[in-house]
Amino acid sequence: MKKVLLSILKMIGIIIGIVLLYVIVAYFLPMIPVKAEQTNDPKTIEAYILTNGVHTDIVVPTKTEQMDWSTKILYANTKGKQTDFKYTSFGWGDKGFYLDTPTWADLKFSTAFNAAFWLSDSAMHVTFYNQMKEGDDCKKIMLTEKQYQNLIKFIDARFDHDASGDYVLIPTDAVYGNNDAFYDAKGSYSFLYTCNTWANNALKAAGQKAAIWSPSDFGIFQHYK
Repeated sequence: MKKVLLSILKMIGIIIGIVLLYVIVAYFLPMIPVKAEQTNDPKTIEAYILTNGVHTDIVVPTKTEQMDWSTKILYANTKGKQTDFKYTSFGWGDKGFYLDTPTWADLKFSTAFNAAFWLSDSAMHVTFYNQMKEGDDCKKIMLTEKQYQNLIKFIDARFDHDASGDYVLIPTDAVYGNNDAFYDAKGSYSFLYTCNTWANNALKAAGQKAAIWSPSDFGIFQHYK
């Protein structure tokens, strides 16, 4: 009985140690910056990073010469079905969090556990906007055409595609408003690769300032003060 108790205490100590190590790494590692790439090309494309206080989205123009996102993210797939939005935001994350956890009060242990340890599917949350307002929660970034092309490839690669090459809509009433929809996505969410890690990597792909690694929105936005 004593050996069993010691084993349990040892296991608890290991778990606590891992959690503390993660908290320390998650706080300090994002402070290491990745500098924006140097380029002499004109930066003509306006994009944004947007946070709701937890989750970071990448916001891009709905229509440019490089991409018309409304041909892939159909307005008809939203509740409002409005057809004249200027911006489209993308947020990758855990499917269970997105669809089954409208508020933190609804969070289930199984959802959190599956999300933390690569045991659930992922989804892309897409939202249309008419305008963006800069502030602490919304930062503008300017991209060259090449940088935006790289960002388009990064975003597109995370979507699941059907046999026709189209994005796979998730039929659900668990949307956040009239102008958003969910799509099946590739990859698995975990405590090492979160929604914010994905957004941080998107910034790297676009040659923008970023953290070397970040599981939180704070790790990203501290480089845009």
